[in-house]
Amino acid sequence: MPPLPTASLPARRVQLRRWVLSSDAELQELRRGVFHAVTGRPLPSDVGLDGVAERMVLVASELATNALRHGRPPTVVTLFSTNDSYVLDVVDHDPHRVPEYAEGRPPGAGGLGLKLARDLASELGWYIDDDGAGSVKHVWARFFAPPAGS
Repeated sequence: MPPLPTASLPARRVQLRRWVLSSDAELQELRRGVFHAVTGRPLPSDVGLDGVAERMVLVASELATNALRHGRPPTVVTLFSTNDSYVLDVVDHDPHRVPEYAEGRPPGAGGLGLKLARDLASELGWYIDDDGAGSVKHVWARFFAPPAGS
């Protein structure tokens, strides 16, 4: 499988929401927040993968979980919109740990978050940046769909 591509976020984007996470306990609020930001509705208890918002919830959760487990805190998740898409950007403070697809793991052993994100998002990438306090790693996923109200 080819490595996760190195690419920056789309230049023209508007920040919709931002979450700062320090533990897995905050993931449910992230899922609810992403869904509400995209749809204007509460996250249903029986969410599937039927629409963009549902896929975004799952990808946000997977990428944030990876950052919490494999990166250094804080984990910062930002939801952006462009004229034709939504972008989830997940930042952690361990620029030395390159995101890579888990290969050869048996089912149920974990490590499939990036593969799932790749399959559900329109685009997936990562890059290293300086946030003013040091280097940070961004892993992002883009979902082509006109933002609400467009």
